[in-house]
Amino acid sequence: MTETQHQDAQDASPHNLRALVDRLGPALVLYARQLCDCPEDIVQDALMKLAKQTPWPDNPPAWLYRVVRNGAISANRSRQRRRRHEQTVAQMRQSWFVSDNGTAHDAALATDALAAMPADQREVVVARLWGQLTYQQIADLTGSSVSAVHRRYHHAIEHLRERLGES
Repeated sequence: MTETQHQDAQDASPHNLRALVDRLGPALVLYARQLCDCPEDIVQDALMKLAKQTPWPDNPPAWLYRVVRNGAISANRSRQRRRRHEQTVAQMRQSWFVSDNGTAHDAALATDALAAMPADQREVVVARLWGQLTYQQIADLTGSSVSAVHRRYHHAIEHLRERLGES
């Protein structure tokens, strides 16, 4: 066992951990960078796991490289899974409005106007116009008073009229 390996195999004292980070940190980040797009996070996680190990592994550098490799592979799988899910959802997402060729532009403007308004107002408009719920039903749904729902609805309609250039 070399002197460096002997020092690495000692306990997880702050001094030993700091020395290991100083010696291996940049190389671990470089290694992780080839495997994932968040190398610093992966290395930090691996170092935190090492600090919690009792006792320390026999060969901390080899252990760290293995944990970094596994973490980077997991991070890539998660990223790919998330990307596939987001693409699937984006493909499935339909416009809020069904339009024919003559009203496609108006539907896009209305969608943009709805997306730009505050969520509480948008919720009331969608529930009222498309869900055909009464103000009382919307109040029950949102946990608001009927007057608050009525106020949000009218503010939202004013917002839509301004955005769409209607009087």
